[in-house]
Amino acid sequence: MSGITKELANRIAHFARFPQTGVSLRQMVEFGQNPSQGTLLRAAQFLHDELPIRLAHRVVELDSLPDNLNQMPSVLRVKRMYIDSFNELINFPKVSERIKEAVRSATVQLSAERRHLPENHPNPSCNDMQRNLSSHWIPSIQHRYHYEVKPTELPVEVSEYNRSFVKTLEKIKRRHDPVVTTLAQGIVEYKQLLQTNVVDNHVQHFLDRFYLSRIGIRMLIGQQVELNQQQKHKDYVGVICTHTKVAEVVQEAIDNARFICGDYYMLMNIPEIELHCPKDLEFMYVPSHLHHMIFELLKNSLRAVVELYGDEADAYPPIKVVVAEGNEDITIKVSDEGGGIPRSAMEQVWTYMYTTAQTPMLDPEFDKSDFKAPLAGFGYGLPLSRLYARYFGGDLKLISMEGYGTDAYLHLSRLSDNEEPLA
Repeated sequence: MSGITKELANRIAHFARFPQTGVSLRQMVEFGQNPSQGTLLRAAQFLHDELPIRLAHRVVELDSLPDNLNQMPSVLRVKRMYIDSFNELINFPKVSERIKEAVRSATVQLSAERRHLPENHPNPSCNDMQRNLSSHWIPSIQHRYHYEVKPTELPVEVSEYNRSFVKTLEKIKRRHDPVVTTLAQGIVEYKQLLQTNVVDNHVQHFLDRFYLSRIGIRMLIGQQVELNQQQKHKDYVGVICTHTKVAEVVQEAIDNARFICGDYYMLMNIPEIELHCPKDLEFMYVPSHLHHMIFELLKNSLRAVVELYGDEADAYPPIKVVVAEGNEDITIKVSDEGGGIPRSAMEQVWTYMYTTAQTPMLDPEFDKSDFKAPLAGFGYGLPLSRLYARYFGGDLKLISMEGYGTDAYLHLSRLSDNEEPLA
């Protein structure tokens, strides 16, 4: 690894040899419902160990990319972000022996008084190889996310340590905001170097692993930051809403997508979007993830309809959003009459960089997150949305009728004890 000391390179290689530890949505909720400062410290210790492992895996993979992809300027920028964050975490002060002893004495030891948290189950989005890789190592009791500490009086240093660690996590999260679009820019540079418009399967699988890992890292950081905030929001445990109101989140995505469409095409008459959803439908989920996925699907449908009928059409066929509740899944279908996708192009829509829009060149100092970046020009909307769905055991599928329209099926798992898939 060029540009860093031999000692740091050795430490990255050392951490990359450890397997990652998966956490489920239900574990995060049950752990964080009434966290004490001691419990939050245990979670901080877990992240202090776990995040460098996840970051090191990605640095090693970025460093070993073939065909000079690892030398693209934007790829090197992303690698530098991960190295800097890794370095900050491994140099963050360890918990003092005094604090350890105080928390140790408050830790729930007796099975009679321990609040039993749910076990993880394999995520159905993982293939057999991924499941075997992530399950062959059982973490020790010191390396578990869900480790309960009784809400007893603890030294003030415990809350001070928690606040200091959260500030470091917030800094890392801000640093990584532009990772998606910066790496996308690296792929653009790579395609220009090879003078090709095709992203091969090796790069495709790498991007899937990399972005799935990024979702997990940001989920763990976001959860820890939110749990340490003083104010407690009704129905929220960190970034997770225990009663996510599906109709409300989808309606907000509809309003935002129609606004963006009208603004982009300067329309006086924006296509209507009909929502058919039980008003009282709720489940445990991350509302920002749900909004992001629905917003991307609606953007695609609106664009297809407007470009098929023209931006001066008197009327457009409505887009329909239908939500169905099953025992295992909540399924959201987005149907449009935008002309559909040829069968020969169906696999390509899941390929990063596949887009009919003009791919923008980003300013070197671009620092927006994947929720705010101009992803329409990178062709990342569908593959990233599928990763968000798969992260908690769901999926995203498309069925198209060329000459008529497309149906997108977003499956969201209600079985919230699925372990996150680990790249």
